[in-house]
Amino acid sequence: MGPRVLIVEDEEPLMLLLRYNLEAEGYEVDSVSRGDEAEIRLREQVPDIVLLDWMLPGLSGIELCRRIRARTETERLPVIMLTARGEEGDRIRGLSTGADDYIVKPFSVPELLARVRALLRRAKPAHIATLLRAGDIELDRETHRVRRAGQELHLGPTEFRLLEFLMQSPGRVFSREHLLNAVWGHDVYIDERTVDVHVGRLRKAINLPRRPDPIRTVRGAGYSFDETFAREEQAVNA
Repeated sequence: MGPRVLIVEDEEPLMLLLRYNLEAEGYEVDSVSRGDEAEIRLREQVPDIVLLDWMLPGLSGIELCRRIRARTETERLPVIMLTARGEEGDRIRGLSTGADDYIVKPFSVPELLARVRALLRRAKPAHIATLLRAGDIELDRETHRVRRAGQELHLGPTEFRLLEFLMQSPGRVFSREHLLNAVWGHDVYIDERTVDVHVGRLRKAINLPRRPDPIRTVRGAGYSFDETFAREEQAVNA
């Protein structure tokens, strides 16, 4: 499961070109063609980065960027502005609105991919790293292997994706609906209780005797990867 990219672009050929190249690089891609649709999508699920066209129907990219920065849930969301406006004043306006980067059409796709990687590396390094580590747990994205205390664990593909998603944002609580969308996808219609079943399987697979449970249940809210887990592990081993 790669980083999630939301493309907001009303030029369909460009959108399809970006989607193809991003998916080829391992990203999970969603796309909309209107600014107002993008705002709704961002309230449903926050991606890891947004590629945002300046000129959009429904709501301009500039206004959408302002609204992204105004919401607590998205105020740190990386945004790259895509635009045909190349004048210095336009670039300044785009950046001052809150965009993290600004690229002028027509642009080189390899350059855009490099900028996406660079921005994610700064903003969300866990989404780029091949290895995720917390306490005595190590998750290898390339080999799809998980180890705890040096012991290899056997996780099903859903449990692997669930652990990977939670480990990317330690301490953040995700609702069952959010986990369904992130791990299973928007187009899969299953009961939210399915999340509880797979969290139970994940716990059974990763928990060892006399070791702290890294998965935290927040009553009425959802689940998180406990950000104090690494410290608890150190205390156990001390």
